[in-house]
Amino acid sequence: MEFDLENPFTCSDEEDSPSEDACGADTSVSVESLFAAESDHSPIAGDLSARRSAVSFILQAQYSCELDQHIAYLAINYVDRFLSKREIPREKRPWVVRLLAIACLSLASKMKRSDLSLSHLQKEGFIFDSSTIHRMELLVLSTLDWRMRSITPFSFLRFFLSFFSPKQTTFLLPLKSRASQILFRAQNETKMLEFKPSLISGAALLSATHELFPAHFPAFELAISACEYVNKERLWECCAVMAEISDAESALCDVAADSIADTPVTVLGGAIYTSSESERTVGSSSDGLDRKKRRISASPFYVSVPHSRDPYYR
Repeated sequence: MEFDLENPFTCSDEEDSPSEDACGADTSVSVESLFAAESDHSPIAGDLSARRSAVSFILQAQYSCELDQHIAYLAINYVDRFLSKREIPREKRPWVVRLLAIACLSLASKMKRSDLSLSHLQKEGFIFDSSTIHRMELLVLSTLDWRMRSITPFSFLRFFLSFFSPKQTTFLLPLKSRASQILFRAQNETKMLEFKPSLISGAALLSATHELFPAHFPAFELAISACEYVNKERLWECCAVMAEISDAESALCDVAADSIADTPVTVLGGAIYTSSESERTVGSSSDGLDRKKRRISASPFYVSVPHSRDPYYR
């Protein structure tokens, strides 16, 4: 069964469809279980330089290979969780980070039941054979304790949307759509790693409500703030960071529009990179031979992991 970011605990097809509330939320999984488990899936800020390189590569792959946004989002989540638990040796960082990004994209595509051609991800820079990528996948699986059904901010959208009354159901689809856009954009910001997924989800919906339906913002704000699972102070800290991201992007877009004739830019997932920055962080090697292909097969970086467990349904 394809992994659904909004229903991380759903792991098998059933004869009967799970019960749903008026907002379409799966009630077969308790809210308490979801909030109790999120800490085990919350990444912390690790090697920020490695993260920037991996995220940049994944976003480039998303656009060049026309990947579903959810695949890229899940892959970045795996990268963050991996870097939270394991440090990459500095001398191996350039090629290991590239290999990590490819392995996480491969795992995410398998979780989403999507075909992904690994050859399309390796058109320049470091080139890895399939066995090397598979071994890196196993290392990622082992490091994440085979918990590939990540609990992300998307997992809490339906819960918070249920705070709206049944008479306001016409708001739900546009709110959810706009909040999803905000979540995709916010994932690129390292400051968001300071907050739990539920707080990021609540902040995204508050931002979307303020933008689309400002008249209903006070009531929704009060409802989320009163939720027993939400730390109000941390929620507003998260909202403040999201506002900073939005303001920074608006300012950056204005600057880019003014200087586009002088500086080539590439837009990836709402973030703007100059061409020189993109070359440094996407597809570059440590010795500067950006276009020279390399084949790397094995390394002491790998560890022995079990092969008998199914990585895609835990």
